[in-house]
Amino acid sequence: MEQRIDELELRYMQQEMTIQELNEIVCRQELEIEALKHGFAALKEQFMTMAPSVSRDPDQEEPPPHY
Repeated sequence: MEQRIDELELRYMQQEMTIQELNEIVCRQELEIEALKHGFAALKEQFMTMAPSVSRDPDQEEPPPHY
């Protein structure tokens, strides 16, 4: 009986370690995803200012710098 309890405690500790490791990975991935979202938004904004858009009215488009 004592051996079974020891095995269960060992399994429990291993599972706790695995859960902690997975939690750390998920937290890092969340930070990376947020950074990627911000980078994408910045690139999108740059692209929108550089290229004319099909979805915008011509009146809303900025004239090219040589005008």
